[in-house]
Amino acid sequence: MAGYLFLVNSEGSLRDCMETGTYSTLVRNPRHGVWSSPAEGTLADYATMSPGDNVYFFRQRRIYGVGEMISIDGVSSFENFPGASRPDVESDGAAQNDEWLVGDKTNHDGKSQRWVCVFRGAPDFFTAGVDMDDVLASEPGAFRILRAMWKLSFIKFDDEENQAFKNAIYKANQAALASPQPGHTVFENRQGVTHSRIADLVSTGDYALNAEAVVLGCRNDNRLRHEMALEAGLLAQLTREGSSARAAIGSWDYLSHQVVASPFKPVDYMDKMDVFGYRWIPSYRPTIAEYLVCELKKDTASRHDVEQTMKYVDWIRDEYAHGDYSMIAAYLVAADFASDVAEFASGIGKRSFMTQRRPARSQEWSNLNLIRYSVTDEGLIFTPAGVLEVVQI
Repeated sequence: MAGYLFLVNSEGSLRDCMETGTYSTLVRNPRHGVWSSPAEGTLADYATMSPGDNVYFFRQRRIYGVGEMISIDGVSSFENFPGASRPDVESDGAAQNDEWLVGDKTNHDGKSQRWVCVFRGAPDFFTAGVDMDDVLASEPGAFRILRAMWKLSFIKFDDEENQAFKNAIYKANQAALASPQPGHTVFENRQGVTHSRIADLVSTGDYALNAEAVVLGCRNDNRLRHEMALEAGLLAQLTREGSSARAAIGSWDYLSHQVVASPFKPVDYMDKMDVFGYRWIPSYRPTIAEYLVCELKKDTASRHDVEQTMKYVDWIRDEYAHGDYSMIAAYLVAADFASDVAEFASGIGKRSFMTQRRPARSQEWSNLNLIRYSVTDEGLIFTPAGVLEVVQI
């Protein structure tokens, strides 16, 4: 499954998260009824969390694990209090203390905990962390995202990198696996009590992640002010059956955003794919059938945006698909398209490539799709460009 590495700044926070099986990021409270782009990005990450995804923690150069996200009412992530996703709701006094899933920890920097994920030890969280350098050196070819971790509260990585994390941590804790000692070799476990309380609250209140509230708070007529809000809305819809995003782009087993797409260099200068994902061959996981890349534009897309999308297609071909373009589906999503974009995309959005060895065969790739988005009172609507009839959420 996917993996998440959460960064914590104190021994107390590390212990509390692993013992209770909960994690909630501090995000800056909305200003003037609008979320910031980093907060919208955080919601996008929570929206793609799924039962079975693995969990790790990072503090002072050491990585701790291993956890596994669990299902409460079918999902692993929630609002910390009812209405937490709404930008017009302040955390102070927004809910009674007994309505918060993990308590009111609003700090003096104008930040609060809006979203929560839940997990358990798999089988335990080990007290002995593994040095980050040792993790990176254990399987150098598997680590892409960890090498680009910079100025983030947490990161998400794919199946291959996740397995490398587990390999390094399990190998370093073989004695604890064989004979776990709570409070010594593994952290104490208070997860059951915490999860039971959260399950009781979720069953009686509305704690579902509300990406539509984030999107509508960023609305500017029928468009959005921030591309990160578009990322959050798209990712949230792609996790739900019956959504317009699913109808336009399909169903994917792994989804992430802001995924590095350039050779290693200073992180601030790295290219990043807005949305990246893949699907497995049905019933044959983890064999990957197809990769997804989406380039998002909150306003009108130009020829340059088509070229940028194709740059990511070529990156996936080289880094993930091993030369096989047929494994890639590409989408350029925008509020509108310049008049020459469709014709330009039909020309530049093609690639010739060879398949098989004996006999060699030539194929042509042309799986670049233009998707138009708009914002209504109900939220985001996605539809193939040029199609007038839209599919409602």
